[in-house]
Amino acid sequence: MRFKKLDLNLLVALDTLLTEQSITKGAEKLNMSPSALSNSLSRLREYFEDDLLTQIGRRMVITPLGESLKINVRNALNNIESTILVQPSFDPLTTDRVFSIFCSDYTQTVLAPHALEIIGKQKSTARFQFLPQVDNPDEQLEQGKADLLIIPSDFVSAQHPHDVLYKEEFVCVVWQHSEIAKGKLTAEKYAEAGHVLMRPAVIKKDFFETAFAQKYGIKRRLIATTFSFASLPALVIGSENIATIHARLAKKMAKVWPLEILPVPFDVTPMKQCVQWHQYRNNDEGLIWLRGILKEAAINMDAE
Repeated sequence: MRFKKLDLNLLVALDTLLTEQSITKGAEKLNMSPSALSNSLSRLREYFEDDLLTQIGRRMVITPLGESLKINVRNALNNIESTILVQPSFDPLTTDRVFSIFCSDYTQTVLAPHALEIIGKQKSTARFQFLPQVDNPDEQLEQGKADLLIIPSDFVSAQHPHDVLYKEEFVCVVWQHSEIAKGKLTAEKYAEAGHVLMRPAVIKKDFFETAFAQKYGIKRRLIATTFSFASLPALVIGSENIATIHARLAKKMAKVWPLEILPVPFDVTPMKQCVQWHQYRNNDEGLIWLRGILKEAAINMDAE
């Protein structure tokens, strides 16, 4: 099919090429031969009068025009998928959909089990893949790599709708037999202690500590960092170190590890945990169902 002399089938090829930046990988993804995809790229170059991707050494680099097309092409395909190709009705008991959800291991520990419990009781045939958080998470929605993001309100995009699922407080966890567990945890003791911190690999090295110091006026002495929220409580065992973590996660981990839960000795703004989806998928019945499941799960997780 052509629209203004452009073969619309080429849009899928263009989207894949701009995403993969490789003819070989793009051909594998589209289940076509590299020569066929190379021919599609030639036709796209002719239409747009631009190289779109250029070979530099062993890499293909996107041209400025290609970069300007990248999000618009992905949004166009998302719009087609959400308004034309998506089935008009969704039945959780017979669906074969696989929902991709980007969220932290904290979310997978405190919220996801309750969601899967509800889904199991409904006898839904839907499947799920929980994927690790990345920098610029809204791009995952725009590229169609994620159906939903579950992220703090500080990271939601203004370009896409979202709902607040719940609020989360923060607490300190220390080893139950440590000296720091005895008596009141003051701001002075907190500042003097060693700290273990979760630091995502995609975030620049000092992002969290700079923000923390600016917001609360306390510079923490870092002893260790990890990529996982759930591992933080274990890393204080046998030491005088502190981990500042989500209250719900601390409560769960204190059932497993010899931990003492202490209040943070200064006011910490509660986190608003949100679910976000693509603006073109407001009427996706599958996502409406799943968002309802997550809201119910947020209620149930505080009833345990």
